Amino acid sequence: MEKKIHIVVVDDEEDVRETLKDYLDDRGFEVTVAKDAAEMRRLVETAMPIDLAILDITMPGEDGLSLARYLRDETRIAIVMATASGATTDRIVGLELGADDYLPKPVDPRELLARIKAIVRRRRESVSATPEAKAEAEPRRIVAFGTCRLDLDSHKLFDEDNQEIPLKAMEFDLLKLFASRPNRVLNRDQLLELAHNRSWHPLDRSIDIRIARLRRKIEADPGRPEVIKTVRGIGYVFCSQPC
Repeated sequence: MEKKIHIVVVDDEEDVRETLKDYLDDRGFEVTVAKDAAEMRRLVETAMPIDLAILDITMPGEDGLSLARYLRDETRIAIVMATASGATTDRIVGLELGADDYLPKPVDPRELLARIKAIVRRRRESVSATPEAKAEAEPRRIVAFGTCRLDLDSHKLFDEDNQEIPLKAMEFDLLKLFASRPNRVLNRDQLLELAHNRSWHPLDRSIDIRIARLRRKIEADPGRPEVIKTVRGIGYVFCSQPC
């Protein structure tokens, strides 16, 4: 039996939350509602598997744009932005932050359903097309580099004493991508598209921030990296052996 797609509707208006929940429930999705960003963050922190979030931009407290940035940096959750604002700026900022799609409010549930199906289809096609996905059924795969070992099947990173080094989901995705393409220079657009299924924008520094975090975890001297090296003006290269 195919696993249900789990969607979280984040909106401060109860009638909007419940209307979308009822509509999507009836169409075979598993739906949870959250009244604000804080509640959504708590759901993420419980490690509840979430496939897609529908975020209202204008909410009391933390707004949907800030929440989208957090979800994009820390999770693999797909994002659909929804707002009553007709300002083009909101739409552009949301998409630049990594939202997968955008809809104006009031949201037409039928159009939302079509957008959700398109996002799910794109993500499945992207995953199934990668060499890593085709190798999932093979014996356990371990990549060694520096003083670390990355277990691609358990999604865990270990140091030289076999102690686990905690990795966030997006950090693992990026490290796995590097490990699958050793000694190859990858630019920021390739890293975002291949690791996180989105394109790079010139003002987007999320990859640089994530690589800095990874270096602090895997490099003997993060200031003089030997595993993930910077190629000035181009991007980064992963060296499992000295290069």
